[in-house]
Amino acid sequence: QVTLMESGGGSVQDGGFLRLTCTISGASKRPFCMGWFRQAPGKGREEVARLIGDNYQTFGDDVKGRFTMTENSVEHLLYLNMDILKPDDTAMYFCAASSYGTGCEFDVWGQGTQVTVSS
Repeated sequence: QVTLMESGGGSVQDGGFLRLTCTISGASKRPFCMGWFRQAPGKGREEVARLIGDNYQTFGDDVKGRFTMTENSVEHLLYLNMDILKPDDTAMYFCAASSYGTGCEFDVWGQGTQVTVSS
């Protein structure tokens, strides 16, 4: 059974950098489709980034050009590299995975890690 755990959140100044880590357990290889999502207080959940297959990546319009994804396949880690952070990026960030097939129906979620960007 696949489980996910996020880490790396924290507080940073406007324009700063943070790297979030999603630790993948219970799988011999990374699930075919994984994603990063965020939710700010009083707002709905927003998809930040998606990784499909070997390395097809998509990003939300709000983070394009500022966020990237990398991975350590040996240690089953997926990273969200967040640069030029803005106060609007403040949210709880979640890692998600589709545990079966080759679709992107996210059925496994981590507990989240808080990111706070101050101006």
